[in-house]
Amino acid sequence: MDIQKLKREFLEKFKKVVDFGGLKKLEAEFIGKKGVIRDLLQNLKELSDEKRKSAGKAINDFKIELTGLIEESRKNLSLSKPQKDPKEWIDVSAPGSKFRKGHIHPLSKIISEIIEIFGGIGFSVATGPEIETEWYNFDALNIPGDHPAREMWDTFWLLRGQKVSHQLLTTHYQPSKSQRLLLRTHTSPVWIRYMQSNNPPLRIIAPGNTFRYEATDASHDFQFYQFDGLMVGEDISIANFKAVIKTFFEKFFKKDVEIRLRPSYFPFVEPGFEIDIRKEKSDWLEVAGAGIIHPNVFKAVGYNPKDWQGFAFGFGIDRLAMLKYKISDIRLFRSGDLRFLKQF
Repeated sequence: MDIQKLKREFLEKFKKVVDFGGLKKLEAEFIGKKGVIRDLLQNLKELSDEKRKSAGKAINDFKIELTGLIEESRKNLSLSKPQKDPKEWIDVSAPGSKFRKGHIHPLSKIISEIIEIFGGIGFSVATGPEIETEWYNFDALNIPGDHPAREMWDTFWLLRGQKVSHQLLTTHYQPSKSQRLLLRTHTSPVWIRYMQSNNPPLRIIAPGNTFRYEATDASHDFQFYQFDGLMVGEDISIANFKAVIKTFFEKFFKKDVEIRLRPSYFPFVEPGFEIDIRKEKSDWLEVAGAGIIHPNVFKAVGYNPKDWQGFAFGFGIDRLAMLKYKISDIRLFRSGDLRFLKQF
């Protein structure tokens, strides 16, 4: 074991180190797990006790010295400027590569904007399962059994024997209520679930996917985004509703908007009405349905309709996006056509 010879060998190689790569290689050769120092330490067991003690100290001193030199060199290399390779040449006249940036889907942009606007006037976001039970989707919303929406031509019903999600079975599960499964036809079941779990007063919006069994064309699709709104309190009126909706549309379109309510029928509200809007003296556009929440809906969730009242509304998010961006075909949203998506 000639430590002096090993030291001379190290110093010869150390003088030739010019970069981090060479330093790392030298460090591994002498101090690494399979390096010279490790071999020296393993050979100590062949020595007598007296020689082992002195040899161990010499090896340790050698290691400390090497470590110090390596660390000092690493520090110097960090402070020094990188040497330019004389063979390196950059053609500054060559055209650069265009940076490709991603695009947020227009529906995602609209949903984020809706949440931000309603959040600014005190509404929180509620969510619910896309696979619903018949009771939440229809019965609790005062939609009678003979309503056309219950027919197979309007609703995606799921086959018997399919597994029910844990979420459906753990939230207010009552065997006496219809547990037939379907793909929700609107996001209104979310407010039923929310009211079951929360006491009034409350104000929420519920954006999400909905499904209808119908033919697709430029203005209809079997899958589309919708958001419902709900506000419940002791003295909620249609005047409150008009103020909320007008505020939303003016922030959404960034223009003054006229609001018109026309009488209409929806089973879960009474009275019910259609919402029309008009911007800058243009034609009236029907954009949503709304109304004062029906007493039967309050009874279904355990609220006393004599103590509470409120309004609800439902908008098609795809429809709002089409109006805002002047899109003529709803199918473009899910076409995957990058030429369309890159515009947003």
